[in-house]
Amino acid sequence: MEPHPRADTHTAPPAPQPGEAAPEPGEVAPRTPPSRPSSPGSGRSGEATGGAPEGLTLSDRGKAEVGRNEAERVPEVQSDRLRFLDLAARRIAQGVDLDETLRGLYDAAVPAFADAVLVHLREPLAAGEGRPAEPLVLRLHSFAQGPEGVVSAASAGGAGPVRPTVSGAFAELLLGRRPVFGEVPEIEAVVSELLEPVAGVSETGAPGRRLIIVPLYGRRHLLGTVALVRAAGRPVFVADDLLVAAQLATHTALGVEASVPSGQEASAADALQLRMLPSSLPETTGVRLASRYLPAAETSQGGGDWYDAIPLPGNRVALVVGDVMGHSMTSAAMMGQLRTTVQTLARLDLPPEEVLYHLDEQAQRLGSEHMATCLYAIYDPISQRLLVADAGHPPPVLLHPDGSGEVLQVPPGAPIGVGGVPFETWELPAPTGGTLLLYTDGLVESRNRDVLTGMELLRGRLEAVAARVAPPPLDMLCDAVLTLADPDARDDDVALLAARFDGFAPLNVAYWFLSPQPQTAGRARQLTRRALHRWGLGSMLDAAELMVSEVVTNAVRYASRPIALRLLRTDVLRCEVGDDSPQVPRMRRAQAGDEGGRGLFLVDQLALRWGATMLSTGKVVWFEQEIPEEYRQHRQEGPEAV
Repeated sequence: MEPHPRADTHTAPPAPQPGEAAPEPGEVAPRTPPSRPSSPGSGRSGEATGGAPEGLTLSDRGKAEVGRNEAERVPEVQSDRLRFLDLAARRIAQGVDLDETLRGLYDAAVPAFADAVLVHLREPLAAGEGRPAEPLVLRLHSFAQGPEGVVSAASAGGAGPVRPTVSGAFAELLLGRRPVFGEVPEIEAVVSELLEPVAGVSETGAPGRRLIIVPLYGRRHLLGTVALVRAAGRPVFVADDLLVAAQLATHTALGVEASVPSGQEASAADALQLRMLPSSLPETTGVRLASRYLPAAETSQGGGDWYDAIPLPGNRVALVVGDVMGHSMTSAAMMGQLRTTVQTLARLDLPPEEVLYHLDEQAQRLGSEHMATCLYAIYDPISQRLLVADAGHPPPVLLHPDGSGEVLQVPPGAPIGVGGVPFETWELPAPTGGTLLLYTDGLVESRNRDVLTGMELLRGRLEAVAARVAPPPLDMLCDAVLTLADPDARDDDVALLAARFDGFAPLNVAYWFLSPQPQTAGRARQLTRRALHRWGLGSMLDAAELMVSEVVTNAVRYASRPIALRLLRTDVLRCEVGDDSPQVPRMRRAQAGDEGGRGLFLVDQLALRWGATMLSTGKVVWFEQEIPEEYRQHRQEGPEAV
């Protein structure tokens, strides 16, 4: 039987539920089921609603029958809604971070409740008790649409339509915490911006009641908005759907807020991060260094970006930059552990690929789910060569002495923590006067550009600075490079390490290999005397000969292969004696009857400083003597030293 016209009835029709068509004036809901699956809250669509033949009015008995059917249907509708919200709440609560929380929302709402769901988050999200930024800016985080609920992240180039600045009536409406339909006048100005990523919405005209905007309100402040959209072939939303949308937003807001670190935790992570970074850089002959560290934002938590410069035997220096994935206390703590491990491995003078291999093993032993990228390089100012190994990190950029920039072609290996993947060392020229820049991906990658584009921009920025000042001072260069990091689109920390290659003049180096024989100490004294006379350092000869003799004698005692003797003339006179014995000498106080044991004591008294470094192939014992001011070799400084 066809439903009777509603013109002569006196009983209100049942309220349409989510997924059910709203009746036109003068009609009751049709008995036939909707063409699309009914959404949560819709009753049994095939149940009779009662009525009379067309052209006849309903009798009192018919009216009573309609009223009874509608009354019986209301509890079933409410039960459907409760079951849907219970399932949705459990799905959303399963998320352990922001993306998983929103994934739960999308899984629950699409397509059961809406055909598309868009989540815009406040930019930036304030941490803990921090005050939200003004003005109110929303940025699309992600959206889901279609029968399969496919989730899409916000476009990396998103600007304008996906980042509306909210003010006026719409801002007041959001701060009122109430969900509204798309037909509300206050939101007309921003509807097209909010819905621009969803295909097909712009062609259907004003969304009206096919759109619900609901604020994401946490315990302290507004976090963003959720937009729920139904396509043209789907029944419009009804008043009770506003309550369903509000409940979905409430559960989602709790998950979003939980994913933002508290103010106390963020402060602790920031303090830990900064404490783990080097307080100063070493002053090493042959290379000048400068560094910068830039946190992601005042309202975000510290991450795992770090840099380091570690002196090695032979005036070499290890240059390191790394990035632990994630932003949390765990990331900062793991960064500190990895940095300590790198320092330990570097002092063993292992080749770069061995350092990364053992670092990868250590990361796996830590049992953390976090992975890291790392780039480890060794600069030798004497040979003017660079050894580089890369574990999934962006390649370094070299500014040549002529002012041209080059992104070094260093093939990246797997990130630290993957395990079972070999690393490879690449040898590259390191021209005197060149500048090497090591950085983390926060400098070159953002929401508005990819890594490759960012690296080309970095190379161009270095060339532009070198065109103005040649060679550019390192501090000036670092500050200019940091302007590439867009504070409005940057989500990650930035760690930056710059190294200017000064090199080492060959005339200031003397190098010999000596057989480990009893007469070797005498031969070493002769070679030392010859070198010091050539450098005009005769006044230092007596102390230098004595110390060289003692250190070489100790090496002869334990070595089985030729001994390396090297003298370096900088602002100090440095002597290095290397052998293949892993036994590191220790200074001890000799007793009255001992025949030996006084060699290192003499070195300790005569040298400016001394030490011993273990290597993978043995050890190096070194000492330094201060050169009188009138005999020092003063290098030519650029504008940086002025």
